[in-house]
Amino acid sequence: MVWWPAESPFEVLVGAVLTQNTAWVNVERAIDRLRAAGALTAVELLARPESEIADLIRPAGYFNVKAVRLRAACRWWLAEAATAASQDTASLRRSLLAVHGIGPETADDILLYAFERPVFVVDAYTRRLFARFGLPQHDAAYDLLRGWVEGVLGPDVPAFGQLHARIVELCKNHCRPRPRCGECPLAATCPRLGVVAGD
Repeated sequence: MVWWPAESPFEVLVGAVLTQNTAWVNVERAIDRLRAAGALTAVELLARPESEIADLIRPAGYFNVKAVRLRAACRWWLAEAATAASQDTASLRRSLLAVHGIGPETADDILLYAFERPVFVVDAYTRRLFARFGLPQHDAAYDLLRGWVEGVLGPDVPAFGQLHARIVELCKNHCRPRPRCGECPLAATCPRLGVVAGD
């Protein structure tokens, strides 16, 4: 799948767990450390002591919590990934949501980027951009906002991936908490709701 920086579907799962509450640059450092230690497989992550995994993923922050979550995700991977292709998306999503530490955004990252399922990922960037454009859905519950976007675009995996990627890049570079509106490619059409003058 385009954009999500991973070398395999399993690496998408690892990245999706590690990116919770941290910047992607820190996730890349943690994944590089796992790779260098030969620990970037579900079997290896489960074979090693939790404390070792926590140390390897330290750059991603919340490393003790994420080590527990990552191991739970690895157990899921070994039990479910081989049959994922035969499962419908709703069942696969329910299965992911049953894993300790995997919430809606993480599950949808995995579904879209690892399994190429037609789900849209709603994240803080999506909510910020939608709020600035005055879309009433920006403060809706996760599944309602996801459903709204999916209803507008239809079940289109590449479109969901591209839209999510573009929102992330736009918000990382321009539509930040303190926005850089003057440089933004959407400046001419954005009502800048919630932006304080001088930002």
